[in-house]
Formats: sequence, C-alpha cells, structure tokens
Amino acid sequence: MTHAAVLRPTLLALLIAGASSASAYELYATDDTHLNADLSATFGLFHSQERYNMTGTLDEGSSSWQEGFIKYGLSGDQKLGGAGTAYGAFNLISSGTWGDGDAAGFTDGSERTTKIEDAYAGWRSGNLFPMLGEDGIDLSAGRQNVVVGDGFLIDGDALNMGKGLADGEYNRGGAYYLAGRRAFDETAVLRIGGKEGWRGDLMRLKSDNRAQANSELYVTTLEHVAPEATFGLTYIDVTDVDERYASPIQLDRKDMKTYSLRGTGNAGVENLFLSGEYAWQDKDNAQYSDDSENAWYLEAGWTFSDIAWKPYVSYRFSRFSEGYDTLFYGFSRGFGTWFQGEVAGNYSGPFNSNTRVHNVGAKVTPLENLSIGAQYFDFHTLDTDLGNTDGRELDLYAEWAINEHLMIIPLVGLYQPKKSAAEGGTQIGNDNSNLYSQLMFSTTF
Repeated sequence: MTHAAVLRPTLLALLIAGASSASAYELYATDDTHLNADLSATFGLFHSQERYNMTGTLDEGSSSWQEGFIKYGLSGDQKLGGAGTAYGAFNLISSGTWGDGDAAGFTDGSERTTKIEDAYAGWRSGNLFPMLGEDGIDLSAGRQNVVVGDGFLIDGDALNMGKGLADGEYNRGGAYYLAGRRAFDETAVLRIGGKEGWRGDLMRLKSDNRAQANSELYVTTLEHVAPEATFGLTYIDVTDVDERYASPIQLDRKDMKTYSLRGTGNAGVENLFLSGEYAWQDKDNAQYSDDSENAWYLEAGWTFSDIAWKPYVSYRFSRFSEGYDTLFYGFSRGFGTWFQGEVAGNYSGPFNSNTRVHNVGAKVTPLENLSIGAQYFDFHTLDTDLGNTDGRELDLYAEWAINEHLMIIPLVGLYQPKKSAAEGGTQIGNDNSNLYSQLMFSTTF
C-alpha cells in the first residue's frame, strides 16, 4: 500500500488489510532482527433468497453457503547495519466454499485449495537518503499484494472464482466473497519518497489469475502527500493478456493505457472527508468496446464529532462507461468501496461498468469497539442493449470487535432489481426483492 493510504478506514477495512498481510506473533526479536509467525482466518455464513444468471448453471431459487480461509506462515526483517533493512514473508492460504455455492454460481460448494499466497523479499533504505525521508527507497519483488490509491483501479489480485464458471477453468480455490487470495503472482515494486511530500512508485505486476486473463501490467504513480490532502497521478500499461481466458472486454485490455487523477483528504477541515478520481482508458486495439472509456467518482462525507456516537454521513456519485475495464479494483475503505452493494457488487451486477451509481452512507459508533452502518445504492444502466442492471439496494451492518483477536460482522441487505433475467436483467425467474444476509467471523493472532 502506498503512502497515499486510504483515509477513513472502517473496522472491516482494517480487518481485510490485516488478513492480507496476516497478523503476527513474535517468535524471535532483537534490536536488529524480527521473526514472526503469521496467522489470520475468516469464515462467513451467507444466504440469498434469489439467484443470478452469471454462469448459466443456476435455476430459480435460493442459495445458502459458507466460505472460509486461513492464512499462515512466517515474516521478518533484518537491519543491515547502516545499510537499511531487509524484509520478507512466506505465507500459505487454505480456502474453501461449502453448501450451495454463491448466489451467482461462481462457486458450487466443492472448492478446497491450499496455495502459496505471499512469497516476497524486499529492502528499505532507512536513513541512507535523508532527502527522501526515512525508508525513502523501498524495493521489493516476489508474490505480494499491491494497492494503488483507494483501490479504484488496483487493490490486489482479489478475484477468487470457484468451479461454477466454465467447468472449473477459472477455479482459484473458492471463498469468492471473502477473497482471501489477493497477491499478484509476480511483482517488482520500487517506491521512492517518504510519508509526506512528493513520492512515487514504479511497478511491474503479473497475474496468474485466469479470471483476470493472466494480465501483465506496468504501473507508475506520482503523489503529493500532505495532512490536508493527497493528490495522485497513475499510469497503467497492460502489456499482455492470455486470450484463452479473456472476456471480450479483457481482449481489448492488451496494450490498453489507463490514466487517472485522484485526490482525497479533508482540505484542512477536521470533520470533512472528500475523495474523487477520474480514470481514462485508451484502447489501441479495441474490438468489443470504444477506443476510449472512462470512469469517475466524487464523494463527500461529514462526521458530527460533537454529537453522541459521532454520526458519519456521506454521498458519492460514480459513473463507469459502457466498455470500461474495471481492472483490479477491490475492497478498500469499507462496504461500498469498491464492491458497490453486497448483492449488486458481488452477484447480480453491475460490476462497475456500464452504469452510474448514487450512494448514500451513514455510520454511528455507540462503543469504541462497535460501529453500525447503512449503505444505500441506486443503479442506472447506461446502455440497456448490453443488459439492464437497474436496481436499488439497502445494506445494514455492524462491525463488532469482540477483542483484539476476534471480529464479528453481521449484514442484512435488501436488493430490488428493475428487470428479471428474462427481461434483460440478471435475477433468475422474477424481479422480486431479494433479502440477503451474511455473518462473518474473523480472527487474528
């Protein structure tokens, strides 16, 4: 994660961040050396009254399923005298889906997989380059998670399909919703700059995820970080895709250039939150979409810090053009970023393409370890000839940290599509309201 770190993280966002890097139990420590045992696990219970025709394998009805993953391994660092610090990690993930499989049919409930998640090494410069700040050079390579900005374009390689799609051709081990697998298979990352002022990144990222067409991309960022706001520029060049696994839009991904301008902060006003990003895609070899696509959002929020429970309210408008390639967006700042709607963002669509979305959020914190929130979404399809994912969704949830090792997150959602699958939508058999529920447990050590 860059120093443009996401502002206003929720408990759940912190949970996901902790799971992606694994929590650590200190095995050995001196002033210069640290060796940690990493262990984290998440398990979820899910139920959807309705199903969605994403894979062509489901009939009308309900789905009940369970997902889980456990991440475990070692991490550590070693100071090199006055020559900085070496660091690295090696972690495995065991994951599975049980029951009916998810409501879109991406998993069928039979997935069980153990694979390497993290396997990387790196070097931080310490105070070798004072003009760049502490650890002003950070060089790493291997299999690791990478995030740019607030995950609007890149938030790890977190798409976790199961056996339900294309007879298992895209199977990555299940746990589709929890998405414990987030690491890019091959990375080379150079970060330049400290925690404030100008900084940037140069990256090569290679996916081994068939659902992402095994894409290879080069990423450059330039950011200015200040207490009031962070502004950033991002350039992404996709140099290769595996055509055997690419969707039509992913076939247009090869040689695609993405440029983005983003900003986030409070503009010096303590209770204010502002965020926005504009991304433009230049597709040199477009066959299935226009040569130029774009996506953008604007968001504003306010914390009523002088009122009991410190209510927070926000509004966001986002728009994604008809053939926009969503790249590697993921979960970053909490519910709604960037999976917009628990049903819409995970099962029914839209999946941040060919749509515009109004989002209103609210949250209160009655206890230091408990927050209660609501997210409302209104989805409008841009081109209904490509399918109609118009709908509305209301999600109510809580994030309860029982102690430093256990968090419980219940959620109930009500999703109302405008069209059934027979009418050009995605909900199988009807356009009824779907009552959706999930209960997640996460533990770290």
